[in-house]
Amino acid sequence: MADLRTKGATNKAKGQVEEGLGKLTGDRHEEAKGKVKQAEGSVQQSLGDLQDAARRPSSR
Repeated sequence: MADLRTKGATNKAKGQVEEGLGKLTGDRHEEAKGKVKQAEGSVQQSLGDLQDAARRPSSR
């Protein structure tokens, strides 16, 4: 679904910013939070792709 893919892309971008900020400031906790947010975004994007694939008619 497009909404999940968009939400996933947004979370990945936010995670990259958080991770970068954590690296810049030396805050390992913030860096880890960014990596988790990126993983969450990837999962959301994948779920959106699966939902779209399930809605497409089969070519059988």
